[in-house]
Amino acid sequence: MSAFQLEPWLQARGARVEALLADRLGRLQAAPRRLTEAMAYSLLAGGKRLRPVLCLAFAEAVRGGPPGTAAEDSACALEYIHTYSLIHDDLPAMDDDDLRRGRPTNHKVFGEAMAILAGDALLTEAFALVGTGPEPCRAELASRLARAAGAVGMVGGQVLDIAEDRPAEEGYLTRLHRAKTGALLQAACTLGVVAQGGTVAQVAAAERYGEAVGLAFQIADDLLDVTSSSEAMGKPTGADAAAGRHTFPAVLGLEASRLRARALVEEALAAVRPLESVPGPLAALARYSVERST
Repeated sequence: MSAFQLEPWLQARGARVEALLADRLGRLQAAPRRLTEAMAYSLLAGGKRLRPVLCLAFAEAVRGGPPGTAAEDSACALEYIHTYSLIHDDLPAMDDDDLRRGRPTNHKVFGEAMAILAGDALLTEAFALVGTGPEPCRAELASRLARAAGAVGMVGGQVLDIAEDRPAEEGYLTRLHRAKTGALLQAACTLGVVAQGGTVAQVAAAERYGEAVGLAFQIADDLLDVTSSSEAMGKPTGADAAAGRHTFPAVLGLEASRLRARALVEEALAAVRPLESVPGPLAALARYSVERST
């Protein structure tokens, strides 16, 4: 049996995610046009779409076929929240970045006030998406998404990230990134399972996988910030070092960081073997999280 081919699978799932995002955003016809333009500018700007792709992949693994509407809404909601966080991250009060995915950042095009409002709208509409529908799982989907995005998840991780007294310790970095990056990636996995009525064991497997992949993904990001170029990444590199921020390569060293990321991938692979008797997209996505070049 031939090995699973991730690239064509990613292209097909990525195209599906793009169509879903455009469809959901297109439903906001009553909203001010300038607002939806600002939302669309960042939301439909492309990118890896790892979170919605993971959500759909877990839904497919549980269902054994195409995901249902609750899973598709969850996939879009995850990308709404991820995009809002990027818009706000780029603002002068945060990272003060001029480029995102090779284009001027949202506030450079629409102004700071509209960028803030576009992010606010994406965050709020994410919960309208997951919370609206007849499926009994909707309340749990909204609850899990809120925890991943809120004070003990992504936003809490952001606070740890901007702390002026953050120590140069692996434990602190791990805690920070399990919240800032990992919480939403973990939610992507679990939401896909919950949306399809998965078992307690399947939800637990998705949680273990998501926790491992989320941290591996961040370590890979830190490595790329050191080893890649701004042209390849579509955004400035070396910013963490310039700002004096501690990263995994700075704390552990390059090679130890690579080894840590690979060990996390092995944890993720072990977690999803019950869901994939033959290695498929979940295993391939775990490897992709650390082998990617952008």
